[in-house]
Amino acid sequence: MRFELVITPFNEENLKLASQIGVTDIHSRYPGQTLEDLTRIQNQIESFDLKLSVIEGGLPMDDIKLGNSGRDQQIELIKKLLQNMGKAKIPILCYNWMPKDGVVRTSFEVEERGGARVSGFNIEMLKPEQHEPITITTDDQMWGNLDYFLRQVVPVAEENNVTLTMHPDDPPVSPLFGLARIMRDIEAFERLVEIVTSPSNAICFCQGTFAEMGADIPATIRRLGKHIRQVHFRDIRGVSTNFHESFHDNGQTDMLAAMRAYKEIDFDGPIRTDHVPMLEGDEEDQSTYGFGYTMLGRLHAIGYMRGLLEAVSEN
Repeated sequence: MRFELVITPFNEENLKLASQIGVTDIHSRYPGQTLEDLTRIQNQIESFDLKLSVIEGGLPMDDIKLGNSGRDQQIELIKKLLQNMGKAKIPILCYNWMPKDGVVRTSFEVEERGGARVSGFNIEMLKPEQHEPITITTDDQMWGNLDYFLRQVVPVAEENNVTLTMHPDDPPVSPLFGLARIMRDIEAFERLVEIVTSPSNAICFCQGTFAEMGADIPATIRRLGKHIRQVHFRDIRGVSTNFHESFHDNGQTDMLAAMRAYKEIDFDGPIRTDHVPMLEGDEEDQSTYGFGYTMLGRLHAIGYMRGLLEAVSEN
């Protein structure tokens, strides 16, 4: 497996830092419609002996997810992105099926170890009046929209040697603000990979979100293992309706057992730290890239993950 990072803010200092701590793979948000948009970022990353392996975030997909009139136009944008990724030899496109609000949190002031700040979700603290839906969807509609999408784009992904990886709903509760969230349990992911049977139709195993589901993480890694192509390595404390993020070594999951499970399934894709606590000295302005994506917490997490990998590799 290869250690991956999101670089925020995306600058040469942080790219150099990633290289220094032994990261090999980098994630980028949707860069735009052209091959030049993609290769410009790729060239900058490669100048630090790093590899752009994953495009994730900012994808133009809300009309696709909701089945709106503009979905075919957005599908064409995704197809074009897959073709550009094929030309640039970027192997993974990570997406989700959360329309509009995406990842939902109700607090960014939960204190973790030593007063480090993390995000949390408590369904009783939701304020629906701040998120009035423009539409209401059902499970059946969302599954139908997903089926429509996959049958059009998976063949294009295959042709261009790109793998689509689905990220779970975070939090995995449904509905939220009138919108059904279908990627909320293990069975949904087993259903996902059966819609179009292809190595290009796969799973992003976000440990924290599967922990929110109440899943046994090592057992679920083994259960879904042949379809896991990308991992978000993080942890939480709580349940789907009331939880908060944690340090990687301070959550409810046996992370050593999780790493051992990845070793057992011969996982060889990118694995990245995710949703790290904000440490003393971290950048306070989160407006441009979101809470939980600062660099200092990632340094701790990568060191911890490397130690876990060495431990399971020796056994």
